[in-house]
Amino acid sequence: MIIADKREKNSLVIAELKGRGIKVEEKILDFGDYIIGNTIIERKTINDFITSMINKRLINQLIKLKESDFENKILVIEGLDEEEIYDRGELNNNAIRGMLLSIITDYKIGLLFTKDVYDTIDFLEVLYKRSKKKPKKLSLVAKPKFSNIFEQQEFILESFPGIGKALAIEILKKFRTIKNFVNASEYELKRIKKLGEKKARKIKQILETEYKSKEEINQIALDQYQINKE
Repeated sequence: MIIADKREKNSLVIAELKGRGIKVEEKILDFGDYIIGNTIIERKTINDFITSMINKRLINQLIKLKESDFENKILVIEGLDEEEIYDRGELNNNAIRGMLLSIITDYKIGLLFTKDVYDTIDFLEVLYKRSKKKPKKLSLVAKPKFSNIFEQQEFILESFPGIGKALAIEILKKFRTIKNFVNASEYELKRIKKLGEKKARKIKQILETEYKSKEEINQIALDQYQINKE
């Protein structure tokens, strides 16, 4: 399902998406125009983009997107086949370039340029279909081959923040097993030379924090969005 801001109704996007058999729920969104899974999208025509730069409304919208809990944030700038973003007279070209760079580097928002409204709809449909697919589970770490179980123990400890090879060996010498290390108190951990209070606290946080899957985190973000909107 795609959640769409009701104010987008006159843009043809909602009607076209429904015509393609996609379920669209219309709501008044506090920010963004479309929500697809863990992605929030702000859609602007080129004229809208330039105007919102001039009246400073764009900055407020970018701040809200950046501070949201959605995993992906995208700004769609639509109409490259119909309009030119540069040499318009309202703004210096370098001011426009600077804003585009700032969106990516400062606000961490993805930029997507589309030819026209139908190109935008095509992208939304592809994103919708991608959101329905079960993502492949990729390992976050490389898995080297070990010559013995002791190297595996060292590798496990090295995965904790602030623990390198030498410190992992020192920890294993003291606690002898991974189990003893995991069950150690924060006080016992911070007494280890070169580990210290800050690293010990972080390790205990990792060990004791209840796990949440990516799907659970995305649902929490969506629920929080709805609460803030109300």
